[in-house]
Amino acid sequence: MAKADVVNIQGEKVGEIELKDAIWAVDIKPYLMHDVVVMQLANRRRGTSKTKTRGEVRGGGKKPWRQKGTGRARSGSSTSPVWVGGGTVFGPKPKEYHVSVPKKVRKAALRSALSQRYVDSTVKVLDKLDLDAISTKAFAGVMKTLSLSKPLLVVSGKNELLEKSARNIPYTKVLRVEGLNVYDVMRHEHFVVTVEALTRIEEALSP
Repeated sequence: MAKADVVNIQGEKVGEIELKDAIWAVDIKPYLMHDVVVMQLANRRRGTSKTKTRGEVRGGGKKPWRQKGTGRARSGSSTSPVWVGGGTVFGPKPKEYHVSVPKKVRKAALRSALSQRYVDSTVKVLDKLDLDAISTKAFAGVMKTLSLSKPLLVVSGKNELLEKSARNIPYTKVLRVEGLNVYDVMRHEHFVVTVEALTRIEEALSP
């Protein structure tokens, strides 16, 4: 069975915890992780980009000038795409980008992502992760002590002090268990989780 050291925010080992092989030691399937990441990024797209065609641009009711005799090129409408302020040809229109992936696949992909992090030895388990006050400096000190680089920190519930302390540090994210996803797990270099959050993750992802 997979195991991990439990440390405190001072970096001292305070125990050891067994990890479920069904979650942290599964066969890694990159194609599943790819499908789920594509789904996540696609579903973030709003699809509201739109330009006006020549029929939607205001104006164009009157012929700008007579057909002949002016010395200029003939023109029938000020909404023509060749005019400044005219319509756009083949511009973007509102589009639905939604992609659906079965729940079973999403869970399998998340198990693969967590197993990849365990194989890479970038998983750190903390006994708890609490701060006395909102302090970016204090949180940065914890990161330095634990030698964390671009970490994803997963906690069991709302932790306003931690969330606000970490939000100004680049490439650092605090995530609650219910928001755990493949994209964030793979995007960050270190996966940091509290014991309580780890228990909830294993309960949710157990086959």
